[in-house]
Amino acid sequence: MLEAGSLGAVSDALKFVLLLKLLLATLLGGAIGFEREIAGKPAGLRTNILICVGAALFTHLSINIAQIGFTPDGRPYGDTTRIAAQIVSGIGFLGAGAILHAHGAVVGLTTAATIWVVAAVGAAIGAGAYVEGVGTSVLIILVLVGLRPVERNLLNRRRKVNATIRVQREVRFDVIEDIVRACGLHIFSRRTFEHESDRAFELELIGTSKQIDLAIDDMRRRQDVVSVSVE
Repeated sequence: MLEAGSLGAVSDALKFVLLLKLLLATLLGGAIGFEREIAGKPAGLRTNILICVGAALFTHLSINIAQIGFTPDGRPYGDTTRIAAQIVSGIGFLGAGAILHAHGAVVGLTTAATIWVVAAVGAAIGAGAYVEGVGTSVLIILVLVGLRPVERNLLNRRRKVNATIRVQREVRFDVIEDIVRACGLHIFSRRTFEHESDRAFELELIGTSKQIDLAIDDMRRRQDVVSVSVE
């Protein structure tokens, strides 16, 4: 049986290990959060640090609390994954908050995905998987920073999309055409459908993703535009 002094030494050692885990989680979460802060995203430095540290602490507690007592055959009474498993579902609430829905547009998916994977890094550190946690953090930063020019290049390529613009009945096509052409888009074809309460223009547009997004935003800001959908 361990003496009181030995128990105290073990307790201090465990606290020291936990402190190192939390410090490492702070560094890794901060590295990812720093990139998000520079990019001007809503989930920046402090948010990512807190997520990573919280996930690490929950995972550490989940493992240690479950091992307080053991059965005669050496198995822990508790489930070592019980608390840690809630990180996966709980972090979904933060991710959902980072995704903004505005007039059919969806933004913030990368931020939500970053929050999700930062929690995974924290869980890895809390479980003592240091190599996996550090390696994943490096990979995340490479993806966020290294693939940004590639993504920008892809967005600048011209493509054809089908757009359906529903407007109030008194709105003429000239109004929509002016917006589309002002954004540098080419109208490949168009069809007009009259409805009881509004009219719809189905257009085939050719241009870059940036030009298409700009035209859609301009149309959605108009009070006489009912909806805009793009395929």
